[in-house]
Amino acid sequence: MTPTLPSPRPAYVFHAETMGRGDDILGKKLMGGLLRTLAEAEPKPVALVFYNAAVKLLSPDSPYLDALRHLDESGVDLLACVTCLEFFGLTERLAVGEVSNMRAIVTCLNQAQPVITV
Repeated sequence: MTPTLPSPRPAYVFHAETMGRGDDILGKKLMGGLLRTLAEAEPKPVALVFYNAAVKLLSPDSPYLDALRHLDESGVDLLACVTCLEFFGLTERLAVGEVSNMRAIVTCLNQAQPVITV
């Protein structure tokens, strides 16, 4: 008998502080809704990857820290692009998640199923 393997878990890729294009106020509301829903969802994603301006979501000024901390404490990897953190001056100000490089990000995304870009 073949053992049952766990279903692959998705990874979410974030590239901006808002969700969607158009109105930024609506985009921030949508982002908050998505992150809170992911924090409550089962099964949890394997990882959330943040690059470009999305790394700001992991800063102490982020309005989404409660949801992100819950995801982190639930075992979800929160990977922040080191190049992006350096660009925005946030390397030393990361409130949640881990500083990561492109090699680790690519490895994570290669193992996730599916990869969802927000």
